[in-house]
Amino acid sequence: MELIKNKVYRAELVDYTADGAAVARIGGIAVFVPGGAVGDQCDIRIVKVNRRMAFGRIEQVVVRSKSRVEPACPHAGVCGGCCWQHISYEEELRAKRKKVEDALQRIGGLQLKAEAVVGAPSAMHYRNKAQYPVGQGENGAVTGFYRARSHEIVPITHCGIQSEKADQAAALVRRWMDENHVPAYDEASGKGVVRHVYVRVGDASGQAHVCIVAAAGKLPAQAALVSLLTEQIPSLVGIVLNINRKPGNAILGKKTVTLWGEPTLEDILCGNVFRLSPQSFYQVNHAQAERLYACALEYAALDGAQTVVELYCGAGTITLAMARRAARVIGVEVVPEAVENARENAGRNGLDNVEFICADAGQSAGMLAQQGITPDVVVVDPPRKGLDDTAIGAIGLLAAARVVYVSCDPATLARDIKLLEAQGYTAARCRVFDLFPRTAHVETVALLTRKK
Repeated sequence: MELIKNKVYRAELVDYTADGAAVARIGGIAVFVPGGAVGDQCDIRIVKVNRRMAFGRIEQVVVRSKSRVEPACPHAGVCGGCCWQHISYEEELRAKRKKVEDALQRIGGLQLKAEAVVGAPSAMHYRNKAQYPVGQGENGAVTGFYRARSHEIVPITHCGIQSEKADQAAALVRRWMDENHVPAYDEASGKGVVRHVYVRVGDASGQAHVCIVAAAGKLPAQAALVSLLTEQIPSLVGIVLNINRKPGNAILGKKTVTLWGEPTLEDILCGNVFRLSPQSFYQVNHAQAERLYACALEYAALDGAQTVVELYCGAGTITLAMARRAARVIGVEVVPEAVENARENAGRNGLDNVEFICADAGQSAGMLAQQGITPDVVVVDPPRKGLDDTAIGAIGLLAAARVVYVSCDPATLARDIKLLEAQGYTAARCRVFDLFPRTAHVETVALLTRKK
């Protein structure tokens, strides 16, 4: 059957894609439809046709899915931040578990089932980090989030998944811009000043920190901004200016200067104190991060006698959690600033059984082998692209009995498990964690054991 562009077809939605769109099958062809719920029967207008797939738009929901709900957010379907405001949270968790298991089977060739899918305590206001793009509207400055697949800002004053303190800070920055005639940066012309408002809050500490990302080395009416923010947000500990003059999608530039207070925010995770600069990686869902790391510790099966090596350790959040249960922990990270941050965090928490190496994974394996270090456990928490070839080879060379893999992308997790099989490992357990309610993103912790 050949689908015709602009023609309307009636079909039932039967699945979800990796990025959260619903899927219908019309004449044996997969049609991807944003904003749908599995079980919906819809009239779907075809907007694009390829050789193997098509893309559609819901014209009318004829029969509503039992999982369809009224979105709590008035911007649902317009803002590109959330894709699943229109389905129940139970359905979202089911879809995320299936997403992980499907990837493991399709890409990794595994029949491994998730032990559980761990839902968040709340699907609202869970993010401790907000990065609002700034634009110029008809009536003044606007902040919000980009429309899906565009750089058009959808003005938003109250976001359902961001902290209320972050929304308050963004509103105050807009007020300061309007009162002092500070222009927003314009991507097309390269003119203007303010590009992003970046707010971080500490769930455990209660502290707040504001970073203004600007295309200028100094802000106009800077004193007025500091006065307004500090008067209105009592928990504020610092205001910094990050300078980014380069065009493109990167939010932060390389230089950051402190305008008032502290250059960092302090928070507590898994019993450890961390100081976080705007560049520091830190899980955005504090409650779920603690559950995620507790699972990693459980899978590592530490009793105080083991040596642990963590590749891609970043600023050491998992490394320090492991150090409280192990005899020795070695963190490996290629970014010098992150390594320095990790060492400071270890000292701050009085942990003297942890050390950090600034190297890539392949280099570290050789260095550790030369020192005669044979770890009992290897932990990896790579970026979305997964492990690179040197990391795969390093894990094989280190030959630990257990590998604990913390993943933010099921597809690369499944690929890497298949590659690690050739290094002598087999996947034994996995658990799914929802750190990003109302979005399609999902985290997984997997345990791999070395074959005897």
